[in-house]
Amino acid sequence: MEKITVARNAMATRFEFVLVGESAVRLRAAGEEALDELDRIEAQLSIYRAGSEIALINARASYEPIRVSPEVFALIQRAQTFSEITGGAFDISVAPLVRCWGFMKGNGNRPTDGQIAEARELVGSQYLELDESRSTVRFKRAGMMLDLGSIGKGYALDAAAEVLRDAGVENALLHGGTSTICALGQDIDGKWKVAIDQPRLPGASNSPSTPQAVVELENDALSVSAVWGKFFTFEGKTYGHVIDPRTGWPTESSLLGAIVVDSAADSDALSTAVLLGSETELARLESSYPESRFLQATRDQEKIALRSYNFNLFKPG
Repeated sequence: MEKITVARNAMATRFEFVLVGESAVRLRAAGEEALDELDRIEAQLSIYRAGSEIALINARASYEPIRVSPEVFALIQRAQTFSEITGGAFDISVAPLVRCWGFMKGNGNRPTDGQIAEARELVGSQYLELDESRSTVRFKRAGMMLDLGSIGKGYALDAAAEVLRDAGVENALLHGGTSTICALGQDIDGKWKVAIDQPRLPGASNSPSTPQAVVELENDALSVSAVWGKFFTFEGKTYGHVIDPRTGWPTESSLLGAIVVDSAADSDALSTAVLLGSETELARLESSYPESRFLQATRDQEKIALRSYNFNLFKPG
């Protein structure tokens, strides 16, 4: 049995695919074809490429309905559904707030309360006008902006996995930046195993050496949303890059949300909901996705509180 790795930079992150099969040559050919699928999807979804469908929507949908491909239209519809399911915790229209807080291309800055309020008025999937018969998208409020980055990596991994299946690859582990992972079949010695680092407070310099959990995957997907990464400090207070679309402010208590479901696109969207969800919202998620596994870490003063559902936490020794 052969095991190879192929990789490519796309969507502002590094994708790596670990493939298992009888022929390294065939695995590599299939892997390269799957990586090409990432490039195709990035060309559709990137907000930074002037010719992408999402860039076209952002430039013109405030003034007229914009026709997009059925594939992109279906993804926007799917994202809108997730916004409804999560009570707005996941929302692809959050981009004006991300830009307002300086996280779109930088490490953040503190806007005025008025600027936050203005940006908040442009956020909400209910302000998207979707015409399925014409495959068009229009903004109900001028100045809105879409960013599918919160679901795009998972969607691309699902598409790449389908390419691999069509090529006869039955066993593979695909990840985008290690935060979204899609598993086909098993590793050589059993189910794929993925470690999740212990959550840490924003600004903490080091990760603990012991993982919080080791997740086994087989024909399912894992996504992890966390607040560490981009952050800034203003007047003694730390602000992270994860902004709650419902409030317009960076989350203060949430640290990490992780979920395992069937689809990488679904896990991408739902990990955000787990990260930001209240106890009541997590109970609703548990009811809606009884086969899921999820973990939430929140800040309780200077301690970390954990909530888990069907999730095995790591026990050393």
